[in-house]
Amino acid sequence: MGKLIFIFLLFTAYIADAQVKPVPITVPPERPKLDTLQSARTDTLKPKYINMGKIQGRRAAISSAIFPGLGQIRNGITFYRLLKIGGIYTGATLLTLSYIDNSKKYKDFLQELEDRAKNGGKPDPNSLYAAYPDAGLIAAKDNARRNREVVIFSMAGLYLLNIIEAYIDARLKYFDVGEVTFKVSPSLLNTGTMYGFSPVSPGLKITIAL
Repeated sequence: MGKLIFIFLLFTAYIADAQVKPVPITVPPERPKLDTLQSARTDTLKPKYINMGKIQGRRAAISSAIFPGLGQIRNGITFYRLLKIGGIYTGATLLTLSYIDNSKKYKDFLQELEDRAKNGGKPDPNSLYAAYPDAGLIAAKDNARRNREVVIFSMAGLYLLNIIEAYIDARLKYFDVGEVTFKVSPSLLNTGTMYGFSPVSPGLKITIAL
């Protein structure tokens, strides 16, 4: 009877131990260190550098490429910039008139040579160029054609110069050289050694501090 009671108690204890569930252990998360928080806060609050000169220069160049002189106006209307715009359009006008004139001369000389070729090499007495020889007309024709090509390249150069000038002007507008100190003071200059002596002469000393 005692053995049965002992076996029953062991069986009961085994069942009770099997029904006990393990309790999970939670570990609190590690707090971030103070140095990490300070560095993250510093990176967030640090202002981002913006190069306004580069941005405005690009905008001025694009404006002048779309419409010559517009980039100079975008940089700010001043008397000096208005003079540059006037120079751009004055040069463009003169180049255009030169192109028209040389193109007309080229066509006239070419037409005169073609008319002479049709008449057996003889000039028309009523022509404006009747007194000119064939060699002179050919040289004049080639010269007019060459001048017309030079004018075309000059127009392209003026157009590019307009864009470059607007870009540089915008960059210099936002370029800060800081405070410059300019000082002039009397000094003595050593002019060399002669007969064992070192003669000196008065002069001015200029000091520039940036």
